[in-house]
Amino acid sequence: MQALAGVIFHFIGGFASGSFYVPYKKVKGWAWESFWIVGGLFSWLIVPPLAAYLTIPDSASIIRQADNSTIGYAYLFGLLWGIGGLTYGLGVRYLGVSLGSSIILGLTMVFGSLVPSIFYYVNGSEGKETIDLFFSTASGRTVLLGLAVCVLGIYLCGRAGVLKERELTGALADASGNKDYQFGTGLLVAIVSGVLSACFNFGLEAGKPMAHVANDLWKADHPAQGEFLFQNNVTYVVVLWGGLTTNFLWCMFLNVKNRTFGDYVNPRVPIGRNILFCALAGTTWYLQFFFYGMGESRLGNGASSWILHMAFIILIANAWGVVLKEWKGVSKRTYATIIGGIAVIILSILLVGFARTLEL
Repeated sequence: MQALAGVIFHFIGGFASGSFYVPYKKVKGWAWESFWIVGGLFSWLIVPPLAAYLTIPDSASIIRQADNSTIGYAYLFGLLWGIGGLTYGLGVRYLGVSLGSSIILGLTMVFGSLVPSIFYYVNGSEGKETIDLFFSTASGRTVLLGLAVCVLGIYLCGRAGVLKERELTGALADASGNKDYQFGTGLLVAIVSGVLSACFNFGLEAGKPMAHVANDLWKADHPAQGEFLFQNNVTYVVVLWGGLTTNFLWCMFLNVKNRTFGDYVNPRVPIGRNILFCALAGTTWYLQFFFYGMGESRLGNGASSWILHMAFIILIANAWGVVLKEWKGVSKRTYATIIGGIAVIILSILLVGFARTLEL
């Protein structure tokens, strides 16, 4: 029953991550930067501390009592990850939900496995998996194979994007009505997003002392109930402050550059309705982390949890791509290419996840 519960939690988390951008499509009369930062206020500033307070009543005091290095590094990696999150939104804007999400999430999975190991190797972190083990062990070589397979999947998705651009030349480059479709720019943005999004793992690692305090407090009151389901909720608060900083500065810059500050008070648009959909999108985005932690606690295996979570995200994101008709009007060849690319990326995730279950 615990395994089934874990699968269900990961499905909910994957559904949240794969679906969060959909409500943004209901926002009317606002520029991208305007609805992105309004939704982001819920994702990074409002919902995380609320969730932490509801699950960890002492969360505020835990953060206040944490040492400066813990707060500083968690915030710094959140800042870098925020660039990845920002460019995720841009990647989806330029490529669409299915193509953009597939490339970004595939890269995030692979680099999320390799980048931490390089960091630990350079710093000589005891008890951590370092990059040299990827060349000297069967599990490490399997991770590298997963990376190669992911590159193939990304190539197939990119090829599908090129074919789509050629076939749908005209006023609209996207049959769903996406006037912002730009394959070349979108691909570059997606690569940057995928690489920097791996910094979220560093943020969680840097904030572990806070999570350990939350876990210890829980165990003191519930000695017979094992690990605390929500211990990472306190770490999310600080990491997401970094994400908020990056996105806020960029969106304010775009508001000035594009003269879109008036969006927030424009009487000709449904302001209340727009805020509601932005709140829904931002809250949905955060729920991916909330349910991921629950799923991992039930399955008891971080690697299996991660690949299951990522697989659900990719599947849900691409299901939305079909529902939103982002590939409507393309040839059977193009459609088969994007499906093949998605399948190969999922295979790479499974390979990397399988490797992480082996003893390094």
